Amino acid sequence: MKQFCCWLLIILLSGCSNPPAPEAKFSAIGLLSDLDQAGFARAVEPRPFRFPREHGEHPEYRNEWWYFTGNLHSDNGQRFGYQVTFFRFSLKPPGSDRSPSSWADNPVWMAHVALTDSAGKRHLAEERLVRTGPGLAGAEREPFRVWVEDWQLAGSGTTFPWHIQVSAREFHIDLELTADPAIGVVLQGDQGLSRKSAEPGNASYYYSYPRMQTRGQITLDGTPVAVQGNSWFDREWGTSALSADQTGWDWFSLQLGGGESLMYYQLRDSQGKPDSFSAGTLISALGATTPLSRDDVELTPQRWWQSPTGRRYPVEWRLHLKPLNRTLTVKPVLDGQEMNLSVRYWEGAMEVYEQEQLTGRGYLEMTGY
Repeated sequence: MKQFCCWLLIILLSGCSNPPAPEAKFSAIGLLSDLDQAGFARAVEPRPFRFPREHGEHPEYRNEWWYFTGNLHSDNGQRFGYQVTFFRFSLKPPGSDRSPSSWADNPVWMAHVALTDSAGKRHLAEERLVRTGPGLAGAEREPFRVWVEDWQLAGSGTTFPWHIQVSAREFHIDLELTADPAIGVVLQGDQGLSRKSAEPGNASYYYSYPRMQTRGQITLDGTPVAVQGNSWFDREWGTSALSADQTGWDWFSLQLGGGESLMYYQLRDSQGKPDSFSAGTLISALGATTPLSRDDVELTPQRWWQSPTGRRYPVEWRLHLKPLNRTLTVKPVLDGQEMNLSVRYWEGAMEVYEQEQLTGRGYLEMTGY
C-alpha cells in the first residue's frame, strides 16, 4: 500500500492526470489491507443508513468506491457489458497535520471504465488517476455527484434517475439509471456491515442497488447505439478489510430470471481455499433477502483462461446454492476481460445458465490470480 501511494503521489504531483499504466503492477489486495489506518475511522459495528446522504463521500474512512456494472442491449440485438467505477483513497486522515501544499493532503481518486463488445469480441478499458486538487475530482451529497475530471455520476435532486457520462478514448457511455422500486436498496452483511475477517474493523459498510433499469447510448467506432438493460450498483467504504492471509477474491453479482438477484464473494486464503468470511445475499424479486455463508455456496472452476500478461483466471464457474439445491453455470461473454491497468484484475460480463438454459446475466470480478 505504501509503495502504491508513493507511486500515485509522484505521478499526480507531476500534473499528469491520465498516465500510462506502469510496468510494475500494484495489488488490489494492498488497497484493502490493514496498513496505514491510524487516524481513520473503522467499520466495527452496524450503523444507521440515511439515504440519500450515504451516496456522498465519507472522508473519515480511508477508502470508498461507487461501482457500476451492467449488461445492455440494442433493439437490433447488439450486446454490451460495461463497468464504471470511482475510487477514493486518502493518504492522510481528516484533521492530521497538513502540508503547506494543498495538493499534498488531497485524496487520490482513481476511475476505471470498460466496455465489452460482444459482437466485436473485444474488451476496452481506460483509467484515470488524479488528486482532488481544485475541483478535479470529488463527491458531493447534495446535489449528488461523483466525478474524476469529466467522467461523472450525477443525481437528479435527492432521488433517481442517476446519470453516468464517460468519454474514453475508444468509446463513450451516456446512461440514465433508476433503481427497481420493488427491490430498492439492499444492505449487505449484518445490516450493512460487511465483515471480511475476524479482526475488528476489517470490514466495510456496504449496500447495493442490485437492479437498476438502464437506458441511454453507447458510442463505439464513432457510431451511437441506443441501449437498455440492467445495471448493478455496489457502494462500500471503510479503512481496512482484508487480513494478511487473504490473497484474493471471486465476486459475483448476478441478475437471474424471475427477478431474483445474487451477490456472493468468495475470499481466498493463502492456500487458495475459500475463507470462512466468504458471504453473499440472495435477493427475491420483491426485495426479500437471504444471507449466504461459505457453507451455503460451492464454487468450482470449470475452465481457465490465460491472459497475455501471463496470469491465469478461472473464467467459467459452477455455482451450487446448497440450501436451494440449485446449480448455476456462469460463463463469460468474452474470456479476455482483464483490466490491465495500474491495478490488474479480471472484471467481465457473464451469462448464467441453469439446466443448460440461459437464465440470467451479471458480472464477475477476480483478483489475486
